[in-house]
Amino acid sequence: MPVPTRDAPVVHLARPHRPVLVAGTLAELTGPTRGLVELPLRLWWGPRGTFDLCQPTMLAWMYENVLREAIRVTELQTYLDGPTLVRVWPQLNLPRAVRAAWEARHPRLRHAR
Repeated sequence: MPVPTRDAPVVHLARPHRPVLVAGTLAELTGPTRGLVELPLRLWWGPRGTFDLCQPTMLAWMYENVLREAIRVTELQTYLDGPTLVRVWPQLNLPRAVRAAWEARHPRLRHAR
């Protein structure tokens, strides 16, 4: 994890050269909470891009991918739901940097674990 300096804030990387994108508030995440959701190829390039949010494992899988791959706040807002994110947060398999960045911005997620 990067160490903050006096002049530079901590930057968490989802992968080399890609900073983690974090929503400003959980309330702005107003994505679907049930039904079928098709992710664009940019967020999911697997064989099936449709996720059934009624299935807990598929919902978690979609959230993990969006949290790792999003590069625009609108992607987070479109596909994630704030209360659902808090509920499933402990079960998500995320890179350490992604988890750290989101928990630093939203302490409520840290307490959900």
